[in-house]
Amino acid sequence: MQLEEKNEIINKNSSSVARKKFVLKKRINLNQEYKVDYENELNLKQMEAVLAKDGAYLVIAGAGSGKTKTLTYRTARLIEDGVNPQNILLLTFTKKASAEMLNRASLVLDERCEDVAGGTFHSFANMILRKYSKLLGLKNNFTIMDQSDAQDVIQHLSGILYPKKEKRFPKKSTILEIYSKSVNKEIPVKEIIEKEYFNFVDVQDKIIEIQKAYVKYKREKSLLDYDDLLLYLKFLLSENEAVRRKLSNNYKYIMIDEYQDTNTLQADIIKLLASEHNNVMAVGDDSQSIYAFRGANYKNILDFPNVFENVKIIKLEQNYRSSQNILNLTNKIISKAREGYSKKLFSEIVDVKMPVLIRAKNSQIEAEFVCQKVLELLEEDISLNDICILIRNARMSYNLEIELSKANIPFQKFGGPKFMDSAHIKDIIAHLRVILNPDDTVSLNRILLLLKGIGSKAVNSIIPIMQQGAYNHKLTGVKYSNSLKPLFDVLSNLREEIDLQKIIENIVSYYKPILKDKYDDWQKREKDLEHFIYLSKQYKKLDSFLSDLALEPPEASVEGVYKRNIKDDCLTISTIHSAKGLEWNSVFIIGAVDGRFPSAYSFNSPEELDEELRLMYVATTRAKSDLYISYPIDMYDYASGMILSKPSRFLDDIDESLLEPWDIEEE
Repeated sequence: MQLEEKNEIINKNSSSVARKKFVLKKRINLNQEYKVDYENELNLKQMEAVLAKDGAYLVIAGAGSGKTKTLTYRTARLIEDGVNPQNILLLTFTKKASAEMLNRASLVLDERCEDVAGGTFHSFANMILRKYSKLLGLKNNFTIMDQSDAQDVIQHLSGILYPKKEKRFPKKSTILEIYSKSVNKEIPVKEIIEKEYFNFVDVQDKIIEIQKAYVKYKREKSLLDYDDLLLYLKFLLSENEAVRRKLSNNYKYIMIDEYQDTNTLQADIIKLLASEHNNVMAVGDDSQSIYAFRGANYKNILDFPNVFENVKIIKLEQNYRSSQNILNLTNKIISKAREGYSKKLFSEIVDVKMPVLIRAKNSQIEAEFVCQKVLELLEEDISLNDICILIRNARMSYNLEIELSKANIPFQKFGGPKFMDSAHIKDIIAHLRVILNPDDTVSLNRILLLLKGIGSKAVNSIIPIMQQGAYNHKLTGVKYSNSLKPLFDVLSNLREEIDLQKIIENIVSYYKPILKDKYDDWQKREKDLEHFIYLSKQYKKLDSFLSDLALEPPEASVEGVYKRNIKDDCLTISTIHSAKGLEWNSVFIIGAVDGRFPSAYSFNSPEELDEELRLMYVATTRAKSDLYISYPIDMYDYASGMILSKPSRFLDDIDESLLEPWDIEEE
């Protein structure tokens, strides 16, 4: 469906509140300097945060309140005030977020911002650990395992220790999840099992024994998982006073974005890094803390004023995204939270449209209504790219996807297969990891099993030869030598190669015959190999490339990347978790029936119910102008065997002046 994009201008005029005038100096180069007036760029509260320098600050940034702009300008302002860019540390939760902030600050405000240290917690930890690896008893060529690799190691060790398991023994993914929560929450595995996985209490001793073997195995093979990066960094800072002081004095001004998403371990690391100066600014929104399942600790942002000295709290409450009608509803929803920082979002964007609560007879009628309404929005010249349908979980859009297809409405769904989870991409990466770290038995095992005639028993005899790195002269007389020779040749030829592109091209060339033999859809997968080569061209060193792939993996396959960049308009279906940080003109929240949203599993836990409430708040604050919340009145829940019929309890007691009720029926 071809549509012209509508360029929508959002009113961002300065607040009606009387303002002071502030001027920042911008230096383009050493020979040119001029003044830029930011009176119409920053409101009073944003400017208060930008001008803050020494001391601890907590910036509570409500949805759509311009926190990215605030962090960007504050970075530039510190440099304008004489702070060395290399003494500033900006920590974010995605590499993209950090890069965008620093690039924007460098291009628009001050070119010296490109020298600021920025990145994710894990990428920062990776950099520090490789620098101080000897102090931790690590090799600086350690391999970072992704979740899939870590699970495979756990399964391998579990099979060795307990070949005959009880019927209710946890899966490898569950065991890794238990270990991860133990590390990030800083709670013993035994306690995690008793509190959250009580159905495995009878085998907890075995789970703990596997954990000990897992830790030992990683040390012996120079392997680290995601959690190890943070764990080792905290250990380095807390056990080596000289290093702690050096790093703290080097990073004299620390800023953390999305502080509500930090876990206990990350909060401890920040405290240690700021120990010599207390110059730390945390920016976040307690009302948007929705990642407890990943280990995020909601209490971190609440406890911040108690952890750091003389904390000044600054609240950003002016919203630049949504109409006031939408904000009136969102303010009412979040007011139901048991605890949190009080704030009231306001906007100068005026819109006569009211948020709507839609009651449908069933899920099918609900889906048909949404399709019809989407077509009406198109007639109002709203682009498909500016329409989103939000769901509590990925399974809730089945009926809707069928109806959209019938209506010939193109859509994309967030949450598809990830690029790095593709078997063929993992194959390529395994070869590269072996070149970098011959001790990486996980990768050695993977690349050997790709070869014809080689099974798991043969692998055990071949791996010691490969770990010695003496490929060619060790091959004579070895069984399966015909299968091994091409692999040994390519690895031998690349042992001393430093040109990353030559390494990648040689491995891909070697792997293509395997790809064609292993996969029926090899033509489709071959495109991903081309995209992999393209990604590698942004790097010069193999270790940097592999580290970034592990810490900040591309989300979609090359096919998915192309789909997201097509010129045609495309409606978005997304889980609420995936939609955080995004915005659309028109938003539908479907399936808002009590028992699904909030989930029935959260009813007996006040903490989980509060997180579900915050999830509703995040969903409603994605909308700029149109907000439709719908629910069916006869949704069958297979888990409980009950018919769900009531709207989400989060919408109880909300006056019709804030949320307009609609009933829809078939004609």
